[in-house]
Amino acid sequence: MPGYRFSQSLARMAAVASGLVLPAVAWAQDAAATAAPAAAAAAPVPDKGDTTWMLISSVLVLLMIVPGLGLFYGGLVRAKNMLSVLMQVTVIAAIAMIVWVAFGYSVTFTAGGSANSFIGGFSKAFLAGVTPSTLSESFTKGAYIPELTFVCFQMTFAAITPGLIIGAFAERIKFSAAIIFSTLWLIFVYFPVAHMVWFWGGPSAYTDPAGLIYSFGAIDFAGGTVVHINAGVAGLVGALMVGKRVGFGRDMMAPHSLTLTLVGAGLLWVGWFGFNAGSNLEANGYAALAMINTFVATAAAMLSWSLVEVITRGKASLLGAVSGAVAGLVVITPAAGFAGPMGAIVMGLIVSPVCYFFVSTVKNKFGYDDTADVFGVHGVGGILGAILTGVFVNPALGGAGIVDYSTADFAATYAGTATQVLAQLKGVLVTVLWTGIGSAIIFKLVDLTVGLRVTTEAEREGLDLSSHGEAAYHS
Repeated sequence: MPGYRFSQSLARMAAVASGLVLPAVAWAQDAAATAAPAAAAAAPVPDKGDTTWMLISSVLVLLMIVPGLGLFYGGLVRAKNMLSVLMQVTVIAAIAMIVWVAFGYSVTFTAGGSANSFIGGFSKAFLAGVTPSTLSESFTKGAYIPELTFVCFQMTFAAITPGLIIGAFAERIKFSAAIIFSTLWLIFVYFPVAHMVWFWGGPSAYTDPAGLIYSFGAIDFAGGTVVHINAGVAGLVGALMVGKRVGFGRDMMAPHSLTLTLVGAGLLWVGWFGFNAGSNLEANGYAALAMINTFVATAAAMLSWSLVEVITRGKASLLGAVSGAVAGLVVITPAAGFAGPMGAIVMGLIVSPVCYFFVSTVKNKFGYDDTADVFGVHGVGGILGAILTGVFVNPALGGAGIVDYSTADFAATYAGTATQVLAQLKGVLVTVLWTGIGSAIIFKLVDLTVGLRVTTEAEREGLDLSSHGEAAYHS
């Protein structure tokens, strides 16, 4: 009967199926058991999107240096010193790149044994063991980029920081003195501070020994401490030890080209997106957070500085607007991936009046000659930014919080304003003391060997001709 035959057919099919399926299941289980150890042992693969973003970010930071910083500083000095500034910024960057791959990367981003709180070791000197296949972990457990990409990105930070310093004593320092100082400063000041702030085991080894300032619990997303406080304090020490320009306070020393200064400032702002958003090491929402903060904090600081000028001087100036923009970029750097956009705006609004007070009142009160206001903008803005980062990282204020790597889900936490601000202050204090004392010693050594200043005659002629035998402009 049809129904009987159908049921018998089903029974036979089931029997066949059971004979086939059971061995198939067993085979699949055996295959899975065999594949599991292989998968666990497989090397991690870097994300191509993250890698691409970091390569682009590295080039953006290079744009900040050449020609961004060079044009920004060049426009602020007198025409007879334009090329000298361009030359100093460019050559210092080139030296920094060579020193970085020789041993700077190694002593910054490797463990230093008993000295690890302050400096790393030489295990990766001359990039030993660093190949296209070696990887660096980002801020997400199991997420990697090629180590050479990380080397390049951090190299650009090392290249721009000493270049920032020379703006404080532009127009009177010997070229040889600037080069020797910058090289020694990288070795004995920048590398240790960068190690103290940024060296740790990474998400997969977060309990490993970290640098001193990192161990305080201090946070610095993109270099407010490492770059701006470091350079600003060194610039102040240099301005004091190199001395004032001939005719300072008597002769006209106005910027020779605010047009070029604006071009340089614009390139700095564009490059700063690589500086800040690139410091996330991944192309994700936190990179986007750092990017929007770099937009709005800068805009708020520019408007704030202009408003202060209207109130105090009766009119806003282009020099003030670009100074405000740079102050905004500086203040948001340590908080770029930590503060929320509204917090970033508040930071931008706060920083300009504070920096304006230092460049217009404090500098005049004490009479030091900081040519490009390196301390007044980078030093003061960096200190303020580091402290305010401890406030605006608070999730209750729209901040991103701080990742707690001791938890399984890596949830964002916040220890409290007092606790975090105290950690930030400790980091600021260590940085100020390290760079202040270290820079003073290096300046003194350079002065005792090659001398810091050009002659009075060379300074009056201009460093373009006296130091380099060429001129930026021909009449």
